[in-house]
Amino acid sequence: MVLDFYKYQGTGNDFVLIDNRGKKYNVLTQEQISMLCHRKFGIGADGLIMLENSNNYDFAMKYFNSDGLESTMCGNGGRCITIFAKHLGIIIDSTVFEAIDGIHKATILSDNNVCLEMTDCTMPKQISENKYFINTGSPHIVIYTEKIDEIDLIKEGKEIRLFENANVNFSEIENGKVKIRTYERGVEDETLSCGTGSIAAAIISAIYNYLPFKNEIEVLTRGGNLKVSFDIQLTNIKKIQLIGQTKKIFCGKIEINDTDLIK
Repeated sequence: MVLDFYKYQGTGNDFVLIDNRGKKYNVLTQEQISMLCHRKFGIGADGLIMLENSNNYDFAMKYFNSDGLESTMCGNGGRCITIFAKHLGIIIDSTVFEAIDGIHKATILSDNNVCLEMTDCTMPKQISENKYFINTGSPHIVIYTEKIDEIDLIKEGKEIRLFENANVNFSEIENGKVKIRTYERGVEDETLSCGTGSIAAAIISAIYNYLPFKNEIEVLTRGGNLKVSFDIQLTNIKKIQLIGQTKKIFCGKIEINDTDLIK
């Protein structure tokens, strides 16, 4: 099989994007998707996203982590597929699309910045003095610490992720902004940025008074800056928006054979 692909990144969170409206790539197996995402044997990416037809909306988003398994919502992936849909001529500057967690609206701003509206979520839960849990489309543990750049994120993140079965975010407040590093499940590594993780850290930072609540919170990831806004209404978090830059990196073709699969 010869696969036509596009490579995009959103603040360093990178994805293989595929136009699957013709259902040609429904036959891809978990092993083949994992190979495509592999940075030595394939294209290399944190995940793979298929753009598919939707009966009621502009398109549907189907997201796979780099382990080849379909996963929960990806915020940066949602921003990238929005730009991808524009490049395919499906939309102009705004869209409504469906994903595994529900319906999302997105607007393309200047300089390829995308504002993605996320689904509502419930209030976070405090696990310990500096450790919290919230599901922002994907489950996240947020841990507040100091000297975030000195943490052995792979070691510490993996241990917590295996116990909690959630993404693990270490967070620190720096000059009124939220600084974050994320260990992502399904990738089983640190990613340069995580959209749903950035939303999680922003919400928890405001609710638990790590920083004063304001209409828009800036989140510093290793791949760039994101902006998060939301409203707190009783027991729910509503009107969640994730804003940040996206970029098409390259496109191409790759041949997939059963013999190419990673053992």
